[in-house]
Amino acid sequence: MAYGVFGEMRKVLAGIVLSVCGIVANAEQVTIAALGDSLTQGYGLMQQDGFVPQLQAWLTDNGADAVVINAGVSGDTTAGGASRVAWTLTPDVDGMIVALGGNDLLRGIAPEVSRSNLDKILAASSQATVDVLLIGMQAPGNYGPEYKATFDAIYPDLAEQYDALYEQNFFTGIAGETSDPAEMQSYMQDDGIHPNPEGVQQIVEVIGPRVLDLIDRIGIAN
Repeated sequence: MAYGVFGEMRKVLAGIVLSVCGIVANAEQVTIAALGDSLTQGYGLMQQDGFVPQLQAWLTDNGADAVVINAGVSGDTTAGGASRVAWTLTPDVDGMIVALGGNDLLRGIAPEVSRSNLDKILAASSQATVDVLLIGMQAPGNYGPEYKATFDAIYPDLAEQYDALYEQNFFTGIAGETSDPAEMQSYMQDDGIHPNPEGVQQIVEVIGPRVLDLIDRIGIAN
């Protein structure tokens, strides 16, 4: 609780500093950090085609006065996210998108380890009074049914525990377009892992409204 109060004090002090320096800030504008891996960072894409720039454009087109910060690091695991969440949560950050776990699956990291790392991220956000949109990830079946069930449960469980907004999967926008794997490939880069610009556009069409929900929640909290 003390840390949460301190987080609020930091935001107030940051606002005072901006005023003293003569910088006029829009009271309605919110800042959202997108904490993630290569999917957030925009791997393999021109800068303007990445997830964060396309999400920023979508929010602007839909009337949201928000700034999205790209806090994605290619190759990052949930452990990497947990290690850098403290300095991601700067005083000006009002909300955070958390999209991590894909690299945990690629490395076969134990679900309990991934859960612990994501728990640390959400706990830090809660202590800093920063609202979160948690984007889930589902394990493939090749690790076995027990692994899959345990891993898949991490995200909805933690979202409920921390009262975070929740989106089931980063790729819902693509998977919802077609059930044909061959057609889905038209939205992916040649590696079959990362979305191409058209794929990112489809992803943003689904995640964008959830970010609007996050912005609404931030507004209510403030």
